[in-house]
Amino acid sequence: MTVSDNDSQGSSAAPALPALAFYGKMLTFSRLQFSTDDLGAIDAQLAATLSNKSSNIPILIDSEVEQDLSALVELLWSWGLQPIGVVTGTLDAQAREQRLAIFPADGKRIERILPSKKAATQISKAPDDKHTESASINSDSTNSDSTNDTAAISESNTETTIATTTAETLVSAEHITSLIYDQMLRSGQSLNHVGGDLILTNSVNSGAEAITDNSLHVYGRAQGRLVAGATGDKDARIFCQVFNPSLVSVAGTYCLRDNLPEHVIDKSVQVRFVEGEGLVFTVMDDA
Repeated sequence: MTVSDNDSQGSSAAPALPALAFYGKMLTFSRLQFSTDDLGAIDAQLAATLSNKSSNIPILIDSEVEQDLSALVELLWSWGLQPIGVVTGTLDAQAREQRLAIFPADGKRIERILPSKKAATQISKAPDDKHTESASINSDSTNSDSTNDTAAISESNTETTIATTTAETLVSAEHITSLIYDQMLRSGQSLNHVGGDLILTNSVNSGAEAITDNSLHVYGRAQGRLVAGATGDKDARIFCQVFNPSLVSVAGTYCLRDNLPEHVIDKSVQVRFVEGEGLVFTVMDDA
């Protein structure tokens, strides 16, 4: 979880700020899909589509055909477009060489690399296959097994490696949890949670944003920017007690306040993404 206050001001008595800080911010990117590697055809299409070369639009490159990525990037920049990365696929290797971001495909999440606990010191005797969960044996039992003979020790070391892998998997799973946040999210604040549902028991004020890669629940008044499935999870949903956001987004598909259906404003609402339809708004009182 990351909570940031974009409007906070430092004071002379405050300690030195850290060199960097991660926080969530909802940004909108256009996605260009390419069906050809013919730069001449692409240039002609851009000329027919864009009215000027000063739009400065950040874009993602999505191509199912092999491209000369360096030449394509130069062409896009010449038209005032700003490539920031590619959708994972055939261009991954070239993107790494050029230090461009690689974004997950639709419906995929960006997986976190989590630190794992050292499981090797937790067990010294191999558990039975039917009792793998006993890998979290305490240190007392570890010490009690230290008198085993050489053959038993060798067998234990072999099995410890297997148990360690299982334990690390369980550690990672433990980190995939929901977050319950009880405070009001005020204007200028951004709350970003990765790895589970984000549950807000209070309100989200106008000018604030709540972002999660899973589902978002708001039990107060939901204003500001509401983002679920931030890394592309199309099964993510948004549930609001009082629905009146400035922006709502699920799996990268978003809707601004002016385009929201009038009948859902200030109602208890569920928002989900449906393939071929986009965002679907359901008043839960009528469901």
